[in-house]
Amino acid sequence: MSNTVYIGYYFKVKPLQPATEILIAELGYAGFESFVENEDGVTAYIQKEEWNKSILDDIQILNSDEFEISYDFNDIEQVNWNAEWEKNFNPIIVDNLCSVRAPFHEKPDTKYDIIIEPKMSFGTGHHETTHMMIQHILKNDFTNKSVLDMGCGTGVLAILTEMKGAKPIDAIDYDNWCYLNSIENILRNNSSYITVLEGDSSLLVNKSYDIIIANINRNILLQDMKTYAACLNKNGMLFLSGFYADDIPIIKTECEKNLLKFEEKLERNNWVSLKFLN
Repeated sequence: MSNTVYIGYYFKVKPLQPATEILIAELGYAGFESFVENEDGVTAYIQKEEWNKSILDDIQILNSDEFEISYDFNDIEQVNWNAEWEKNFNPIIVDNLCSVRAPFHEKPDTKYDIIIEPKMSFGTGHHETTHMMIQHILKNDFTNKSVLDMGCGTGVLAILTEMKGAKPIDAIDYDNWCYLNSIENILRNNSSYITVLEGDSSLLVNKSYDIIIANINRNILLQDMKTYAACLNKNGMLFLSGFYADDIPIIKTECEKNLLKFEEKLERNNWVSLKFLN
């Protein structure tokens, strides 16, 4: 198990929305990895080695006159993420077809039932970006398709693609927590065709896929788009999320530079998810 030390920031937010969603997005760009929303605001976690004293200097919403946001922070050794999970998590159901739940939740009557425990990983299905990616997977054909889940978090999207018939599947995340958590969740869901890898896009040399899923953030997507395009087979599909509607033009431009054609947009509370074809 990783000995990573995290710093926890405890934000009190008034009014909660849309300030909490904007705050989470800006913190994600700054390097914060995991978030737990609560009745007062949100707790955000960042690896201590990624932290610096000016980490919040570019968080513009903290200077907004529209919201009251206060915070404090401290070091956290090995957060008991399961305890946080149990306190804050309710099962979700997407389009009456897919449920995402913890082992202690009752099994719902859905076609696809995914059981996860997130530890420090992102991807419970509650966040808009994960929700939309699940919608994309439900709507598209994954039968016998090779898949890359880039920035896999909990492994939830990779698991669903296998349930939809995909194989083989690579699930990649640079964070050790996510790597270990994905392995646990894949075993928990009896997935047979998923390989979990710890690292970044440098692992994609000489790889090719029919479908690529990347739910990360705008800057990493822009940085790695050329690599994704090079890995995508002819007539392949690319699903992107982790950014706002305002980011669509810059994402589209980068995709078109790499000969990817825009196909579909999903939007949820100003977060978006885009589908492109090779």
